[in-house]
Amino acid sequence: MGRDIETTEFTREDRTRYREKVKANLAALRQLIDGGAFETGRRTIGVEMEVYITDADGNAAPINAKLLERITEGDFQTELAQFNVEFDVKPRRLAGTCFSEIEQGLRRSLNHAHAMAETLDAQVMIVGILPTLTDFDVTEQNLSANPRYKALNDMILAARGEDIFIRIVGDETLETTANSIVLEAACTSMQLHLQVDPHQFATYWNAAQIVSAPLLAVGANSPFLLGKQLHHETRIALFEQATDTRTEELATQGVRPRVWFGEKWLT
Repeated sequence: MGRDIETTEFTREDRTRYREKVKANLAALRQLIDGGAFETGRRTIGVEMEVYITDADGNAAPINAKLLERITEGDFQTELAQFNVEFDVKPRRLAGTCFSEIEQGLRRSLNHAHAMAETLDAQVMIVGILPTLTDFDVTEQNLSANPRYKALNDMILAARGEDIFIRIVGDETLETTANSIVLEAACTSMQLHLQVDPHQFATYWNAAQIVSAPLLAVGANSPFLLGKQLHHETRIALFEQATDTRTEELATQGVRPRVWFGEKWLT
């Protein structure tokens, strides 16, 4: 979903042009929706899977560039940290045996990635947060070698004007300070992408918000982070905080964070 860039430094003029382009794109999107340019009456579903790369002992292995050089099947690419990769499964019409086909695609890609990882004395692992992750793993040196990741890291830290403070209170309490956004890469997931008609988007969005609670109860699987036992599902709190551009003062004033659940239904 990201686009490669050539620079990691941006001027005030760059920011102004970016904002103008965002507004122009939103206006163009509105015209396309109002003009019926998007396909309707067809439901398709695709999958994006993020996985860890670990060594034989289950510790994070920052070797995604080497692994991607060896992978010859599937749609694999880097993620934020060098100990992650992600891949996509081709979208399919939401009908018939689509879920079995998606499962087959997932297994095929995972098996190939695992076989290639073994040639590097490593393995791929599906886990919400790797329990063995350490402070040493989540430093800037483990950012993937793509300029857009460095640009994102630098812009978020510049907006904050200080390091990122993480505080999560669960069964135990984790308090730590990060000088990069790599800690966000601790959160991996399987994401389902559903195509719906534009006029039904709000309905499906609201439904997704409703079902998130029971799905979370069934699928929670990330209780450990940096040696602490926290929430059954720690990814939510971590993801909210690890890319938060607000200073402590702005958070106290009630300024909305960069990532949050929301507070209203869409209409």
